[in-house]
Amino acid sequence: MLEIRDLAVFYGDAQALDQVNLSVGAGEIVALIGANGAGKTSLIRSVAGILKPRSGSIRFEDQEIGGLDSHRVCNLGIGQVAEGRQVFPSLTVLENLQVGALLPRARAGAHEALEHVFALFPRLKERAGQDAGTLSGGEQQMLAIGRCLMGAPRLIMFDEPSLGLAPSVVAEVLDTIRRLHSEGITILLVEQNVAASLHLAHKAYVLENGSIVLEGSGQELLADPRVREAYLGL
Repeated sequence: MLEIRDLAVFYGDAQALDQVNLSVGAGEIVALIGANGAGKTSLIRSVAGILKPRSGSIRFEDQEIGGLDSHRVCNLGIGQVAEGRQVFPSLTVLENLQVGALLPRARAGAHEALEHVFALFPRLKERAGQDAGTLSGGEQQMLAIGRCLMGAPRLIMFDEPSLGLAPSVVAEVLDTIRRLHSEGITILLVEQNVAASLHLAHKAYVLENGSIVLEGSGQELLADPRVREAYLGL
């Protein structure tokens, strides 16, 4: 579904990604792990069209998307739940969700998508008229996921979805990712809870200093002594 080949990305003269190769098959959960500053968010932003690659290829369902504007990438069926949630605080919950359905691909099914989001997150339905800025962190994360779902994505990229959340809410977010996958959505997951993300993942990559240094199944990387020492504290 998503194929990244020899991707190089720069911020000015500083290189963020160096010859990165990564693939996400339809129906997979793929985890991307690495330390802060390794380039994980840069990779997601490159796929999303926020960053423009210096070289290399990003293909989604055999279509080259590297360098496309972000709204065109979204309209192909790629959604992003960004780090820090980034809801619109002065808009209501319902208005935030409606923003997610502005894409041409999503407009016809907006009513059904809204019902799906409210079934997935009943608290959002209860707070539909409440300003998003007054929600708890966990509720804002639900809203960010719901807004993404309103765009009818086939692939969702999650960037640190548990960041800053209470442990009970983290478990709820991870359960939501499992549920979305069971509904047929493909997942690319960047998550600070490395053990949890590897347990979820069919396949995983380790990114260090902008380069992929390890890859394998989630279980293989959980058992790898380098991963256990560097990321699991074992």
